[in-house]
Amino acid sequence: MNTLSYKTVSANANTVTKEWVLIDAENEILGRMASAAAKLLRGKHKPNYTPHVDCGDNVIIINADKIRLTGDKWDAKNYIRHSGYPGGQKSTTARELMAKKPTAMVEKAIKGMLPKNKLGADLFRNLYVYAGTEHKQEAQKPKTINLKSIR
Repeated sequence: MNTLSYKTVSANANTVTKEWVLIDAENEILGRMASAAAKLLRGKHKPNYTPHVDCGDNVIIINADKIRLTGDKWDAKNYIRHSGYPGGQKSTTARELMAKKPTAMVEKAIKGMLPKNKLGADLFRNLYVYAGTEHKQEAQKPKTINLKSIR
């Protein structure tokens, strides 16, 4: 038996091939779409996935203002923030956040699914979320992904 044929391949910044991926979020459920996008950002769909390396793709999400929430989450789901001062906690519902900044719900959902360290911050920089159908990354020729095909 040749033991050299069983080496574990570990990716690094030089050997990673990053692609551009486009996701249309129209009529997609927020959490399911966010988990698929986080998987693409992280690179877990690739055979050379390495946990400590940014080996994921660049993800563009369009139509973020047309996502769906199930049940009563439009009014029941709260987004809480704190100013850092005593009594500085404020909360908004999903409906209010969508009216104020349509891309924020998608960004918060995906950011919560990434690692809470420097790698997670680097991965989050590979995400581009747009409220409408227009985006600035046409020159990169992104490949459209059907979320139903990602498992």
